[in-house]
Amino acid sequence: MESLQGKGVVVTGAGGGIGAALARRFAAAGARVVVNDLDAARAAEVAAEVGGVALPGDASAVVADALAALDGTVDVYCANAGLASGGTEAAAERVWADAWDVNVMAHVRAAQALVPGWLERGEGRFVSTVSAAGLLTMVGAAPYSVTKHGAYAFAEWLSLTYRHRGVKVHAICPQGVRTDMLTAAGSAGELVLAPTAIEPEDVADALFTGMAEDRFLILPHPEVAGYYQARAATPDKWLTSMNHIQQKWEASER
Repeated sequence: MESLQGKGVVVTGAGGGIGAALARRFAAAGARVVVNDLDAARAAEVAAEVGGVALPGDASAVVADALAALDGTVDVYCANAGLASGGTEAAAERVWADAWDVNVMAHVRAAQALVPGWLERGEGRFVSTVSAAGLLTMVGAAPYSVTKHGAYAFAEWLSLTYRHRGVKVHAICPQGVRTDMLTAAGSAGELVLAPTAIEPEDVADALFTGMAEDRFLILPHPEVAGYYQARAATPDKWLTSMNHIQQKWEASER
């Protein structure tokens, strides 16, 4: 992997959790880091810690200001902000729309703004924090599962379309990570994700290993590869096993 010294890096949703861990890791590697988060105080705190620039606000609208802060060049964009929206098909339209906007369209808008310049330069790196739910699914969270599938599909499309033109794409797909998002997942997260949850720093380590090896799919939980293979090879068997987890969760809620 090329040196990150002096490179311009943007991390959305970086006020805590995985985003903050990514910001710290890139800064430690010598990058100039823009820290984006809806929570202005948390963005400022992490930016001060890493010697970066805080740009609070909507992740969908950060690119123009980030380019200005980084003297016109974003070398690495980490689309990390996400919504862990729970619910079934009956979730409110607003819940579905917000999940789609943050988990998918924010990535699309960032790519719209950055990819033309990357193609002109012949280099650029797009990092998408997806989730194992984007490869598999998550009980009790239809909007989250569906939109994370969308995020993974978009990252995959970017990679297959532009890899020969110097654009590198990485999709990070962890299971449980000890963050506020895991807490917000409630009893479903406690049942499915908490037992094997890892630290945000483990996710950052996995990304840097994957970047060094030039891998698209980053699996901080290696066992996800086996689950993903089972899902593709024997979908009915896999769905039955997931339905057993669904039933176990329903029983725990009674």
